[in-house]
Amino acid sequence: MVQMAIELRNVRKQRRTKTIGPLNLRLPEGHITALVGQNGSGKSTLLQMLLQLNHPEEGQIYWFESMYTEGLPIELRQRITYVPETSLSEEKHWSAEDAARFRSYWYPRWDDSYYQELIDTFEVPRNIKLGKMSKGERRKFEIAAALASRPRLLLLDEPSSGLDPFAWKKMIEVLRRYMNENNATIVISTHIVEEVRRLADYIVLMHQGQVLGMAEKDSLYGLWNEVWINVSDQEELKELTAEFPGTLHWTMDTPGVASFVTEHFYKIEKRIQNLGVHVIKSRSLELDEILSLWTQGHFPELVDLERGD
Repeated sequence: MVQMAIELRNVRKQRRTKTIGPLNLRLPEGHITALVGQNGSGKSTLLQMLLQLNHPEEGQIYWFESMYTEGLPIELRQRITYVPETSLSEEKHWSAEDAARFRSYWYPRWDDSYYQELIDTFEVPRNIKLGKMSKGERRKFEIAAALASRPRLLLLDEPSSGLDPFAWKKMIEVLRRYMNENNATIVISTHIVEEVRRLADYIVLMHQGQVLGMAEKDSLYGLWNEVWINVSDQEELKELTAEFPGTLHWTMDTPGVASFVTEHFYKIEKRIQNLGVHVIKSRSLELDEILSLWTQGHFPELVDLERGD
């Protein structure tokens, strides 16, 4: 049976101008899950509820299959680390070494040798005050310090914010290695599709305060195709559109050439050919295009962790 790191049951949070939820979600332990959605979709609020920085008006949240109505116990808090999108102002007058030393008192599993290794890997200056660092340097310190605490659950809000492409690649490699070696659970909130593609095992799509579902990332590739065919005129295009309900975005691109979008193209390809229609070419949609279709209500096959899918 799949062990859950996080479970939300009918969780609802009222913000000043909108409602988040009700949210129902199960995140498996030992995997990287990406929360994806537009700004304001509720991703950061969800992360804050997982830390009990915000409390829902309704519903229950379970951490590693236990619920804590009186607050998270210290032992569990010390196994959860959070890197917010905005750096903590309280640490801006400290150097990286000073901030790391302070954090080591809070986290009993603090691994200083691992911290030093990460600081070297990320090329973070040790003796410059955090408030004087560039945004990218500060971000690299925060990720290094978060991992050095040896978390069981790591929450990252826009982790690549401020990172250059070289540091971003190192971060991806370090996070994946940490998860694999420690059976850790990582939840990232991001709007960078390439980050999702390179890092995530599962994708949770949030839109306007709702969870639209959770899908295994690899299952999305090849799911939707854009197809180009030869058609004689608009009348034939209209007939083909009616012949294949469920297909999308039929357009006449150039005289004699039309395109459309379909799920599981292999299921209708032979039928199209039997109608005497010539298929010019097809391509698999990119991940960002699939996510856009998802927000429009064209759902992929979603994960059902209760069945073990």
